[in-house]
Amino acid sequence: MTTSFTYASYIRTDPGTLWDMLTDPELTPDYWFDSRVESDWRIGSQVRLVGPDGRLWDHGEVLECAPPRRLSFTWITVMDDFAGEPPSRLSFDIEPVGEDVRLTVTHDGFQPGSALLDSIAEGWPQLVCSLKSLLETGRPLAVSTPDPKYLASPGDGGQAAQ
Repeated sequence: MTTSFTYASYIRTDPGTLWDMLTDPELTPDYWFDSRVESDWRIGSQVRLVGPDGRLWDHGEVLECAPPRRLSFTWITVMDDFAGEPPSRLSFDIEPVGEDVRLTVTHDGFQPGSALLDSIAEGWPQLVCSLKSLLETGRPLAVSTPDPKYLASPGDGGQAAQ
């Protein structure tokens, strides 16, 4: 059974601009479902994915930070539907390819049967496509939020965030 997910996309941009889009909390809401990715990006530092309502969606710890080519951190979700799953690992690899950049997203370390793995297999392509669209056209995809069933949070009893 698959315990990892990998998705690659070629984007008309430069590595530094893509790096900034992935790490600047002022830029991430434009394509990351209106959420902010917050960290100082030092090895061992906290990473937080904060929703538009200020609630924590996911968090982790920076494992590797090599601007502008590689970023990796643990991923722990606090949403009810996925609470209790062990931490996984998220990595972004940025490689120049001519005038373009290849972004490879690898999310791994899942246990067999992980419900979170099924969720991110839909979410990461949507997010990366929105990022690509924003960088190439100045506009993200019109879909600005993930499926509400993935937005349950602690204490909601599995109910989607409103």
